[in-house]
Amino acid sequence: MQEKKAETGSKNAKKANLLDHHSIKNILDESVSELIIYAKEKHAILFTYPPAGSVTSTGLVVSSKFPRFSDLYTLTIASADPKSISAGKPVEFTKSVTQWFTKDGILVEGLFWKDVEALINDYAAEPKKKK
Repeated sequence: MQEKKAETGSKNAKKANLLDHHSIKNILDESVSELIIYAKEKHAILFTYPPAGSVTSTGLVVSSKFPRFSDLYTLTIASADPKSISAGKPVEFTKSVTQWFTKDGILVEGLFWKDVEALINDYAAEPKKKK
């Protein structure tokens, strides 16, 4: 019984050859990368730079959420620097994934892209000015 506990405890442990400095550096780099992903990026799947020659000075962050035991998928587009003057308002959609798949489980890519393009157009739309 105690052997099983020891196995599960060390299952996620990272091992390095302490005589090989490249192995040690690799383990440390992986740990830093995982920490940044956990603390900073969270659900982000894509970071962009602003387009060349663009008036805006910020890129985009695209993130998604798909909770366990749910069929609702959320896609969000936001500015990489939300405090910037040129940052647009974040936009998102939450839809059931069942509308993008056939009964056989095949993704109907055109339907998905249609929803994604609508979200991109919502983000790119100029904010309406109040009179």
